[in-house]
Amino acid sequence: MARLMFFGKLGDIAGARARDFPLNNVDTVSALKAAIFENDNGLGEALGDPSVRCIVNEEMTRGDAAITDDDEIAFIPPVSGG
Repeated sequence: MARLMFFGKLGDIAGARARDFPLNNVDTVSALKAAIFENDNGLGEALGDPSVRCIVNEEMTRGDAAITDDDEIAFIPPVSGG
């Protein structure tokens, strides 16, 4: 199972800062977001925001990035402040 991590408001929406997620036939970040949407519409919608960044194994990625069950996948919302 991949380890998903949710930062900022995404953790609140997910109801946890981290969760394990079985990828099964999911092999890209975009497919993962779609699978999450099927299970949790609210979180899926939040992850669909184009300003949300995805980091796989501590490297910034794009939607077509390959993922495996051994990966740590973090989702980070836009950050603001002063």
